[in-house]
Formats: sequence, C-alpha cells, structure tokens
Amino acid sequence: MLENLRKYGQTKAAQVILALIVIPFALFGIDSYLNQASNNVSIAKVNGYKILLPEYNRAIENIRNRIVSEGKKVDPLMFDSFEFKESVVDGLITKQLLNNDIRESKFKISDQQLSQYIFGMPEFQKDGKFSQELYDNVLKNNQLTPNKFEESIRKDLLIQQVRDGLQKLTFIPPNNLSETLKATSQQREISVAEFKTKDYMTKANIAEKDMQAFYEQNKSKFLAPEQVKAEFVVFSLANILPSISVTEDEIKTFYKTNSDKFQNQQQREASHILLAISKNAPPAEKAKVKAKADDILSQIRKSPKEFEVLARKFSQDPESAKKGGDLGAFGRGMMVKPFDDAVFSMKVNEVSNIVESDFGYHIIKLTKITGEGVGYDAIKTQIKGELIYQKGQEKFVALAEEFSNKVYEQSSSLDMVSKKFNLPIQKTDWISRSDTEKFFKNEALMSALFSKESIKDRRNTEAIEVTPNNLISARIIEYKSQSTKPFDDIKKNVEDYLRFEAAKKMVISLGEVALKSVADPSQKIIWEPAGFVDRKNSKGLSEAIINHTYKMPTEKLPSYSGFVDGNNGYVIVKVSKVAFPNDNNEENKRAFTLDYTEALSYEYLSAYLKGLKARANVSVNQKFFETAQKN
Repeated sequence: MLENLRKYGQTKAAQVILALIVIPFALFGIDSYLNQASNNVSIAKVNGYKILLPEYNRAIENIRNRIVSEGKKVDPLMFDSFEFKESVVDGLITKQLLNNDIRESKFKISDQQLSQYIFGMPEFQKDGKFSQELYDNVLKNNQLTPNKFEESIRKDLLIQQVRDGLQKLTFIPPNNLSETLKATSQQREISVAEFKTKDYMTKANIAEKDMQAFYEQNKSKFLAPEQVKAEFVVFSLANILPSISVTEDEIKTFYKTNSDKFQNQQQREASHILLAISKNAPPAEKAKVKAKADDILSQIRKSPKEFEVLARKFSQDPESAKKGGDLGAFGRGMMVKPFDDAVFSMKVNEVSNIVESDFGYHIIKLTKITGEGVGYDAIKTQIKGELIYQKGQEKFVALAEEFSNKVYEQSSSLDMVSKKFNLPIQKTDWISRSDTEKFFKNEALMSALFSKESIKDRRNTEAIEVTPNNLISARIIEYKSQSTKPFDDIKKNVEDYLRFEAAKKMVISLGEVALKSVADPSQKIIWEPAGFVDRKNSKGLSEAIINHTYKMPTEKLPSYSGFVDGNNGYVIVKVSKVAFPNDNNEENKRAFTLDYTEALSYEYLSAYLKGLKARANVSVNQKFFETAQKN
C-alpha cells in the first residue's frame, strides 16, 4: 500500500510499457498515456506506419522509469546523445516490424490466455487473489479503458510468443557443445617476434625525385579547401541580462508563490492507520467506514501512546501495519496530495484529524522531521537570478525577431544591426568549412556562410540560433576557391608517408625471410618470453595476434606462422604447446551451456529481425537527430 501511495503521488499515472523483445510485463505508472497525442511529428515510417513523437517520448519515459526502479542514477547526457536517440528509434522500428509480422503470420493470444495472464499480474493482487476493484481503480487512475489496457498486454504477449518460438529452435547437439567447450577453453603456449614498422623508419631513404613524382601523381590528394574571411555579430541573452532589474517585492512574491519548491529538502517520518474504501463507494458504505475511523481517532485522543497498537489492529495497509503504521521517511510530493498536505502542516508527535484520499481514510501521526526548508534570506539571491533570467529571456525573444529582420533587410552590411543593438562586429582569419565547424560549432551557420549566394553576393546570412539564446549573422569579406597545395608546403608530409611505406615493405620482407628459416638456431630472431594464452586471457597481446594464433595448425609442434599486422609491421607467432584445463567441473559446464545457448538464441533473433528490416520499407527522419549530432 505504501508503494501505491508513493507511486500515485509521484506520477500523474502509472505506466504499462514493455521492454522490446525481453518483456517484463510490469505495471509501472503511465506518465500521460497519450500525452502530446496531438503532436504529429513523424520520427520514422515503417511500411507507411508513422512512429510519432508521443510514442518516442513514452519509450524514453519507460526507460527512465526502469533505470530508477533498478536503483540506478539517470544520466541526462546519455538521454541527449545521438547514439541513445538512434537506439530508441531503432527499437520502436523493430517493435513495429514485429507487430506487422505477427499480424501477417496470424499469431493469436486467446481471451483465456490473456485473462489468465492479467489475473496473475502482481499489480492486481490482494490477499493473494485477483482484485477486480484494484484492477478497476488502477486503470481508472491511469486513464486507461480495459480494452486499451488489455489490447496492449495482448500485443506484448504476442511479441513474447514470437521470442519464445525462436528460443525453442535453439538446439545444440551434445557433441557439438562438448567440442565447442573444449575449443573455447583451449590454451596455447606462444611466443612472438615482431618486426615493427616504426623501428625501420630511419632506415628508409627517400629521394627528392620520388617525392616530386608522388606529388605529381596524387595532386588530387593535396587540395587546399575553399576558405573565407568573415565578419559576424552575436545577439545573445548574455548581453541583455545586465540591463534587467528585479524589485524586492517581485522576489518575495515569487518565494511565496513557490514555497513548496523550497521545502523539498525537508524529510518527514510518519505513521498512519488506513481504513480502505474506494472513492466511488456508495455514500452509506463510506459513512460506515468514516464512523469507524472517527471511533479509532477518539481512542487515540484519549490514549496517544496506543497509536501503534491500534495501527497493528485496525490499519488496512498491511506493510505499515506490521510496523505499527510506520511509513518511514519521505519528501514533499511523494505521497498523494491530501496525505502530503496534512503531514507537511503538522508538528512532531501531532496526530491529524481524519484525512480522506483515494485510498480511504487516514489517521496520521508525524514522528520526525529531518532537514530544513530553505528560508527567504538563504534563497533570495538565487530567486533574483532566476527572475532576471526569466525577464531576460522574455526580452531576448521580443528582440530576436527584430534582429533577424534587420540582418535580412540590411543584408549588404552588418553595420546597421551592430549600431542598433550595440553589438561589436567580430572578424575571422582565413577559415575553411572544417575550421568554421570548430569555430562556430553549428552546421546550419557553416552551410549558410559557404552557400553560393553568400560567396557570390557577400550578403549577410540569416540570423541563426547556434546555441540556445545565441543568434549569429555572418558575411564573407574575402574568398579563396579550392586549389592544389604547393609542393613545398606538403613536402614533409609526402616524405613521411613514403618513408613509412618503405619501412612497412622492409619489415614485411625481413619477416617473411625470417619465417622461412625460423627453425634455424643461427638466425637471430628476438622472441618475447613464452606464455600460455586463451581466448579470454590474451596476456596483453593484441586481438590480431590472438586471432591468428588460434587459426594456426597444431598437429605438429612447434608450429610457426607469420602475418602482416596492419601498419604495425610483421609478426611471427610460435605455438609450442596446447593444453586443456580440467573441464569436469559441472558448474562451469552448465554456465557455458547457458551462455552458448543464449548467444545462439540471440543470433537467431538478430537474423530474424534483420530479415524483417531488409524486407520492409523503413525511413527515418534524420532532422530529428540534428540536435544530438550538434551537441
């Protein structure tokens, strides 16, 4: 009951959101089930079906709730990242593809299966049994009709049915499993000899004529990008704030209006006695329960020390009743409003009058107050700052349109807008497109500045919001087109490149010669100390070396093999011994079998989903990701 009180008080509703594929089937509390439903911004399309912004927002909120429910901290930066947004959209696309395939394949969940599942959901259990009253109340509080809720559960059960079906296809023959376990756990004693490219750089001699020839043959690789010198003005909220003033009366009014906001640091501990009754119960039934509550309160007034005893005897909140009504500590806003209002107006050891909420009638005893609310003097400066910022934003918005109009109307110069808004005209040195991106950190401004119109007419760009509350207009004052860099400017780069390529060829040749005579003890090959490695423990060796090691034949030992390790050089690997650790541990076998089965099941699922996507007509609104990309 305490958990219900807190959830209902913290959110406007409960959420029935299901994680894609792996479905928890839990009722979380729906934060505006179809909030923003009128918003028709399309995030993606799947075979003509539009995934709209509200659906995306609900998925985000579900993820946030799940993180919180697991006791983890929500990272705001993660939610704003391009990668996170992309994964959420991809999940929504996948879920829609599944729904389409389920419909086409005519999967079904019978009414009996649906009822059986819902009857077993812990959210609707009371005294170990399904409670129709609790079911009705939860759906009503979440603004859900039974049809809407049951259809949502039916869809998710269908998705689970698909997943379970794929899992049943996962079969690993015992011999295959045994051999795979053996191969996976195999250890090999190896030593390596590396011929490193960087060690031979100084031994490569590059002639001037070779550098010149390479330059002539590859001029297209040495192009200097187009560049501009530009001037610009910045219209910013920061320029407005110093001119904003706030009166003492405004600060006091804000403090009074937002008093609850400044009391959130205070925690209260309380006990209660709850006599449960639905808010929609008949008046006569409610009056009967209220009379009983009045009688209990009368007993408490006569003997306050009996509160805990009476709570254990009469309270219908099972969890807190066991503890004499104790609810523990909570902050403002964590309980339902009538309860919250009452408890935060009480003094320690005070017992309330009867408090009615959607759960019934409460008798509350405040037992402890920890932390303090923030007083006016302590918060005055902060409030002043907030009000200055609010007023500044209002003024910025009012003037932003005028700024935008001026840079457009007087497009041949920034002088007029500079004088009008008292903004300095700033200038850049020669900058390319990539420099502009680093300089202004805004794709839209870069594109506008390097547009054909800006280059040809030297006109102001439109006013572009490069960051929140910061508008910039820029114009080109000088321009250089793309050209080939002079040989002298890139001579050192060419020399370094050719020297590296020559060194790479040198070490490959040396390595291959050494490999042919590797068994000859007279060859001076420098081997690293030998050691056992396996697929999980590389002992500091690169992935490329480990992968090559396990491709080598081991019928005859020692075994030698060499390979080109990218730009690093040439590597010779020597395998001296092969060993198998004791694999009779049944616990290890079971763990490996489970991991192997799950990995194979996941591959089946991935292949199935990739197939659905390959056959579907899917498009994504790339503009949706622009904000994340810019950040």
